[in-house]
Amino acid sequence: MKRLFDIVCSFLGLVFLSWLFVIVALWVGLSSKGGVFYRQRRVGRFGKDFTLWKFRSMRVNSDTKGLLTVGGRDSRITKAGVFIRKYKLDELPQLFNVLKGDMSFVGPRPEVRKYVDLYTKEQMRVLIVRPGITSPASIKYRNENDILAREDAPEKYYIDVIMQDKLAIELDYIDHQSMITDIKLIFQTIFGK
Repeated sequence: MKRLFDIVCSFLGLVFLSWLFVIVALWVGLSSKGGVFYRQRRVGRFGKDFTLWKFRSMRVNSDTKGLLTVGGRDSRITKAGVFIRKYKLDELPQLFNVLKGDMSFVGPRPEVRKYVDLYTKEQMRVLIVRPGITSPASIKYRNENDILAREDAPEKYYIDVIMQDKLAIELDYIDHQSMITDIKLIFQTIFGK
């Protein structure tokens, strides 16, 4: 049932939001050098890597300077990127990931291999389901960049505190997931709490 929901809704989303894709793509492409899309290897279901798609919101090769975005005004973020990140428009291309089956609308957010390699055996359970565009943890930490900006050692704080809390939240979601919960989380993501 969940996979059918993902296929139908991602297809309809791509059709009905195609105009928005064109506008965002033009804005990203014309406002800074580099391609329109950003691709990154993430760890998906059963620990298999997949390519996650986003609209590019940072300058080219910014991820070589660190994987975490710290603060709302990270100097690597383009002018268009500030806006599309604020309204989560950079996430729209993940509808292709959902349609393909790499992701679901709701599920634990996919991490990069560097951080997954730090998971405990229990935390690895987040990999038994498809990762999602949104999740209870991503809603709780929608201001994660601002939290990290207040820390002297943001990556250490991310690993020791935020990542641990996120994983606990995601595991609880997995243990209690339902279509009703997923629909509520989608609405919370779109409209806020």
